Amino acid sequence: MTTPNLDAYWMPFTANRQFKKAPRLFVKSEGMYFTTDQGRQVLDGIAGLWCVNAGHARPRIVQAIQQQAAELDYAPPFQMAHPKAFELAHRVAELLPEGLNKVFFTNSGSESVDTALKMALAYHRVRGEGQRTRLIGRERGYHGVNFGGISVGGMVANRKMFGAMLAGVDHIRHTHDPARNAFTVGQPAHGAELADDLLNLCALHDPSTIAAVIVEPVAGSTGVLIPPAGYLQKLRQICDQHGILLIFDEVITGFGRTGNPFGAQTFGVTPDLMVLAKGITNGCVPMGAVAAQQRIHDAFMTGPEHLIEFFHGYTYSSHPLACAAGLATLDTYAEEGLLTRAQQIGGYFAEGVHSLKGEPHVIDIRNIGLVGGIELAPIAGSPGKRAFDIFLDCYEQGVLIRTTGDTIALSPPLIIEREHIDRIVDTVRAAIRRHA
Repeated sequence: MTTPNLDAYWMPFTANRQFKKAPRLFVKSEGMYFTTDQGRQVLDGIAGLWCVNAGHARPRIVQAIQQQAAELDYAPPFQMAHPKAFELAHRVAELLPEGLNKVFFTNSGSESVDTALKMALAYHRVRGEGQRTRLIGRERGYHGVNFGGISVGGMVANRKMFGAMLAGVDHIRHTHDPARNAFTVGQPAHGAELADDLLNLCALHDPSTIAAVIVEPVAGSTGVLIPPAGYLQKLRQICDQHGILLIFDEVITGFGRTGNPFGAQTFGVTPDLMVLAKGITNGCVPMGAVAAQQRIHDAFMTGPEHLIEFFHGYTYSSHPLACAAGLATLDTYAEEGLLTRAQQIGGYFAEGVHSLKGEPHVIDIRNIGLVGGIELAPIAGSPGKRAFDIFLDCYEQGVLIRTTGDTIALSPPLIIEREHIDRIVDTVRAAIRRHA
């Protein structure tokens, strides 16, 4: 196959110069595998980008998208709608923790984050607490790439180039504590007290000025940081104590990744707002959503009925193709029990990733459900290079992994079998040894 002209496309989150010297191009996908332009099969160890939870090219989803494109290609979402938008919202709400029963559609995780932040600010204002304008994020948090998301986010490289960002944002500490929690299987035992950082910020700013706190139940893009036992419960308690909204960013943890439909159910903590994307359509059509508690929705439903209650939305909110893909995705998840499958195979996955303990330069391993992180000691003066070299090595050996800094992240499709886990782990192990 002829390589296309690579010059015009400025690639996202990519080492563009390195890539264009040695392109890695996929032309087909099916099940657990990609096919490259050279005809090689590559085992997908990261569900595309944390999103293809049901595996690739699932017939029900493909057919639904094709039929929808021919039937209704677009419907305006402002003052108009189409039936599948309501059906999908209902189906998603049925999976959510009790109380989260209103669904607002977006087109990505980044849009969902900004939507949730705006909902939080507007909610307090319509209730007469407009002084609650402060937003609290967390160090090493990733909440997409829009200005709201990078403001509450805490990954330095995603922030440092882009100016002052939103005003009135503060951060609590991350929960990564390898000195006490290295090589923990599942939730770490130590670190719940880190949630008390929120109490410190309440004392500093006055809690009546804080609108919301946003965290990922599992911090994914920063290297798979699992919440310490009791940590999320303490955040929930503090937020309730001070009238602060708790937002969970479940773009990665949603739709089966942790062994339940959502991380909130895995950890037993229900937020006020939940940010969704990725797995909602199995990555087939861009889509995101924000799930809200009934009381948050109802606070806006005042005044004359002909007036818009919430001045926010997108041209492609509840796009018909995305809704069709979402409904077919949920059907596929249900038919195959995929939203809880990590409970069955997660133990074998944990054994596999933790078998890498003792390999050269492996300094920590973290896991929950079907997500794992293998942290490597960085090369002095070249942070990230060791992991990137291992990423390239694994690709050449036919396995796709993801790296963030010097952490290898694994998040395979939920259809994964034991032989796939064995191959991923064995390939990573061999690559680690080659680059020792």
